[in-house]
Amino acid sequence: MSTVAESNPCSICQKSTAKFLCVGCNTYFCSKHFKEHEQKLSTKFDHEIIKSHDELLVQIQKLEKSNYLSLDLFIQIEQWRKITIDKVEKAAERARHELIELFDKQKIIITKQLEPVTKEIHSRRDEDDFIESDIHRLRQQINEIQRSLQQLIGKDTTKTIIVEDDKIDWNRIIYIEDKQQNLPFLLNENVNANVKWIQNGITVAGGNEHGNAINQLYHPWGLCIDDDQTIYIAEYLNHRIMEWKYGATAGRVVAGGNGQGNRHDQLNYPTDVIIDKENDSLIISDYNNKRVVRWSRQNGTIGETIISNIGCLGLAMDDDGFLYVVDHDEHEVKRYRIGESHGIVVAGGNGSGDRLDQLDYPRYVFVDRNHSVYVTEYKNHRLVKWIEGAKQGIVVAGGHGQGHNLTQLSNPYGVVVDQSGTVYVADYSNNRIMRWTQGARQGSVIIGGNGQGNQSNQLHSPIGLSFDREGNMYVSDNENHRVQKFNIDRN
Repeated sequence: MSTVAESNPCSICQKSTAKFLCVGCNTYFCSKHFKEHEQKLSTKFDHEIIKSHDELLVQIQKLEKSNYLSLDLFIQIEQWRKITIDKVEKAAERARHELIELFDKQKIIITKQLEPVTKEIHSRRDEDDFIESDIHRLRQQINEIQRSLQQLIGKDTTKTIIVEDDKIDWNRIIYIEDKQQNLPFLLNENVNANVKWIQNGITVAGGNEHGNAINQLYHPWGLCIDDDQTIYIAEYLNHRIMEWKYGATAGRVVAGGNGQGNRHDQLNYPTDVIIDKENDSLIISDYNNKRVVRWSRQNGTIGETIISNIGCLGLAMDDDGFLYVVDHDEHEVKRYRIGESHGIVVAGGNGSGDRLDQLDYPRYVFVDRNHSVYVTEYKNHRLVKWIEGAKQGIVVAGGHGQGHNLTQLSNPYGVVVDQSGTVYVADYSNNRIMRWTQGARQGSVIIGGNGQGNQSNQLHSPIGLSFDREGNMYVSDNENHRVQKFNIDRN
C-alpha cells in the first residue's frame, strides 16, 4: 500500500516528518497517521467488499435450495401456462365443432347426390321402364355414392388434424384441413406418376347430338365442378351456361339462353365459367361481347358486367379472390381485383410471338397457391409458367412445335396444375389429355389418344378440363357435344 519516501508534509497534521506515501490515493502521511489510514482502509474493505461478497454468497446458496416459484418471471410463466391451457381447450372445442360441421356438410352432399338417383329408380320401377344400360348406369352412380359414404364413415385419410407447434397462431392453434376441397392438390408428389383414371369415360352432360334442348350441348368449352359434383358448362354455340346436377339426365340454363346478343340477359359465344363462392355467383367470359360478367346463382335473370373491352377467353381465381383473365386478342393475361375495372399484366403483354416474354393466342389459365400463372398457347403449342412478378415465362409442357409426340402439344386448351407442379393439359388437336410432371422432358397420355371418335375411350377436340373433390376428371368433349367423366382408378 505504501512506500517510504523523502520528507513531505503529512496530509493530516502537516508536519514535515511525513515519510510514507499511499500509492492508492497518492497522499503522504506521518508514521502515526499512516497507521490510522491503513486501519480505515481495512475497515472499509471488510464492510464494502467482504460483507457484500458474503451477502451475495448467501443469496446464491438460498437460490440453489429454492424451487424458484417465488421469482417474478416464474410467476409470469405460471400465469401464461394457465391462460394457454384455457386457449388450448377452447381451440380443441372449436376444432371439434369444425369437424362436426365438415361431416354434416359431406352428409348433405351425399344425400343430395342420392336424391335424383332415388327419384329415377322409383320412376322407372313404377313405370316398369328400364333396360340393361339403365341398370349399368344406375349401378355406377350408386357405387360412386357408396364410395363417398365409405370415405365419410370409414378410416378417413383425406382429413388431417393440423397442430402448429413452431409458430402458433392462437386463433387457430388446432384446426381441420379437408384435403378433398383442394383436389387435384390431393394428388401429391409421391403418387402423381402412378395415379390412373379409368379409360372409359361416362357421359355426364350432353351426348345427345348437338342442339339447344336441355338434354343437349352445342360445342361445350370451359367448365367447372362444384363441391357436390354439380357441373357448370360454357356452351359456345348455344350462348348459355348450363348447370348439370349430379346424375341428372338434363341440365338447366343458369345464364344466357335468350339468344345471341349483348343485352344483360344474353351471352355471345361464352368460352369459360368459374364459381365465385364468396359472392355465390358465376363469373363468365362473354367472349364476343368483349366483357366479363357476373351472374348470381340465386335465380339470376341478368348478368352484371364487371370488366369491359377485353378479348376474354379463359378465367381463373386465386385464393385471395383476384381474378385472372386471358386476353386472347392482346396476347396477355391480366389480374383484376374484384370490383375494379383495370387490371395489371401478369403474363405476356409484349405482342404475339414465341419469345419467352410473349404469348401467341393464349387460351386458358390456371393459378397455383404461389400465384404462379400457367397459360396454354394455341399457336405456340406450349404451356408456359409465369412466376409472380416475372418478366418472362418458363416452358413446362410442349414448346417443340406442333405434333403428336410425347414432347409436343397441338393447340392446347384447358389446364390444371396440382400441388407438386404436375400439369394436366387438354391437347385439343391430338384428342387427348396429357400429364407432365415437374421438370419432365416429355409428357404422358392419361386419357384419350385413341384417335378421333365418340367411343367412351375417345375424345374429339377436348377443351375444358376440371377435377372434382374425389379426383375424378371432367372433360368438355367439344366436337362430341358432351362432357365426359373419367373416374379415378382406385385399384
